[in-house]
Amino acid sequence: MTPEQRQEIIRLLEKGEELSPEWARILFPPEKREYELVYHGKEREEDILANTLAVPLQPVRTFGSNGDWSNMLIFGDNLQVMKSLLEMKKAGRLCNADGTPGVRLIYIDPPFATKQEFRGSQDQKAYQDKIAGAQFLEFLRKRLVFLRELLSDDGSIYVHLDCKKIHYVKILLLDELLSEQNFRNEIVIRRTQKNYLEGDSIKSLNVGNDSLLIYAKTYDTQFKPVFRQEKRMEPWHAFDAPNWSGTRPNLIYELFGHMPPPNRCWVWVKEKANKAIKEGKLRPNPNTGKPEYLIPARDKVLCTNLWDDLNAYSFSSGYPTEKNETLLHRVVEMASNKGDIIFDCFAGSGTTLAVAEKLGRGWIGVDCGKLAIYTMQKRLLNISESKDLENPNKKYNKHCKPFTLYNAGLYDFSRLKELSWDSWRFFALQLFQCRDEPHTIGGIKLGGYLKGASVLVFNHMKEKGVRIDEETIESLHEALGTRIGNRLFIIAPALTFDFQQDYITLGNVRYYALRIPYSIINELHQREFTCLKQPSDEMAVNDTVEAVGFDFIRTPELKFECGIRKGKGDTQDTAYIKIKTFKSEAVVREPMRKKGNLETFSMVMLDYDFDDNSQVFDLDAVFYADALEKDGWALNFPIDSTGKKIMAVFIDIYGNEARIVIEPEQFGISSPKKKKGK
Repeated sequence: MTPEQRQEIIRLLEKGEELSPEWARILFPPEKREYELVYHGKEREEDILANTLAVPLQPVRTFGSNGDWSNMLIFGDNLQVMKSLLEMKKAGRLCNADGTPGVRLIYIDPPFATKQEFRGSQDQKAYQDKIAGAQFLEFLRKRLVFLRELLSDDGSIYVHLDCKKIHYVKILLLDELLSEQNFRNEIVIRRTQKNYLEGDSIKSLNVGNDSLLIYAKTYDTQFKPVFRQEKRMEPWHAFDAPNWSGTRPNLIYELFGHMPPPNRCWVWVKEKANKAIKEGKLRPNPNTGKPEYLIPARDKVLCTNLWDDLNAYSFSSGYPTEKNETLLHRVVEMASNKGDIIFDCFAGSGTTLAVAEKLGRGWIGVDCGKLAIYTMQKRLLNISESKDLENPNKKYNKHCKPFTLYNAGLYDFSRLKELSWDSWRFFALQLFQCRDEPHTIGGIKLGGYLKGASVLVFNHMKEKGVRIDEETIESLHEALGTRIGNRLFIIAPALTFDFQQDYITLGNVRYYALRIPYSIINELHQREFTCLKQPSDEMAVNDTVEAVGFDFIRTPELKFECGIRKGKGDTQDTAYIKIKTFKSEAVVREPMRKKGNLETFSMVMLDYDFDDNSQVFDLDAVFYADALEKDGWALNFPIDSTGKKIMAVFIDIYGNEARIVIEPEQFGISSPKKKKGK
């Protein structure tokens, strides 16, 4: 550090100003390594861990009775979620069944950043990866830093990649973060190939595989051998073997009129050979008369790192890049035991979760897409109808164990009002990244600290009807004086505050209003808050923006009409829902976005036969904004698909929902044509 830099730091500290992130490498230079590869935008691991916001996990609904452990399905940005899970691990609330802290196995299938088009079950373009180059590497590296910290000391991580990015990810990321010495295998998996005709011109050979990179957390991490099915004929083998240095005289004797060849001997001693003859396992060769013995056929053989007996992809649910349960079955069996926690932070269609469920493991799945969340919810709730892993010709026939759906970063304020005071206080402190350390200054009970300053969580439940106005701030200032420092943060419901500004300054003290629902105070954060974005077309299913911070649910304004379109000739009648108005906004929003009708619309999902009793949305179809715009914002579907009621979930680009139950009569249908078995 230069003398000028020292003087500048002293000046900033004396003025009470925050140090910018650029000072981190000067104050805390990274550890020198034998080699380290650098690329544009690469952050220090310490900064990634420190600067990522931990967002509270708000329970939305628990499916099944809740016991000591409820599996977790989380909607939110996986980076922020992992910061919260890491705090759970540190607090001893994230443990495997044997008490080991952390998750035992991590499987991730991150976006490959190849801009390759995938095709779903209906041969539709599913998505293109948009994140490329150094941006993609740092996107993934940040998550790998947290994944490493979440692993148990004897855990392992499996990273699923294609040929375009595997070398970058191994050398630039995994070898550095998890150590080259902890690299265990690259597993090669067969994948669906393109079909070419003889005579076609090609620029490269057909890619026939994906890869799994396996890293252990530590040297002591162990794996279980796994086996593959292999039906083989029962072969007969020559009965002689090498007789090293002539030291095996008990294996030299006459058999079927033959002696062993020079420098060789028989495989078994004479007594065992006679027994094998009686059992039909040792015979003279029909052509040569020389002894040969039977090696029994094996149904299973030990797996190598070549897994060409299974396909990486399934597409059974129609979700883009859905992975094969057989693949995850082998991974979970190899790297975990019953009761261990399995984690997938790019959970997608939920294959990892479904396999973990069937094999008696605990699981945590995270995804930032509403389509993924509803796809997984349906898959888990209907898991009894899916195939059994051990016998694919049979159904699984078991209900899933309890799991809880959480929001992380997008919260339902109405549900917060139902919390007890202790739960509200805890959520409020978590929301604003405060340390939970109660203390008292000037007779005022304070709840904790934020950026070194005290925090007051206002008890609006105890002080019902009491408002926080400028007189309230003046009273606090009189009691606290200069003992409070130069800042005090006050957390309370937004409507409790009687002033609009972010803070009030009295003397040298700023009294900040931290409102729930949140109004952004940009100067308190090193990065601007951004929302998760939901896709408006199938090609963008995986093209979501990283979220920073949090927001609160705001139900979009929705107007629609529905009815029946008469078919012409042999064409059957169709039902339609036409969107007339759709307006929404988020507290965290893009300032340049146009403010017009349907600008923020993402997709609509349908449950054709909604069950009033269970109140569970069971996803049947999804329609994206880009396709609907071409059809005049109308979605059409066969009348025969409808049941007693239809549930339509209209979703904006921020993840907010407008849920509508539509009766058949609204379409002009007197009685439902079809009812699904649910």
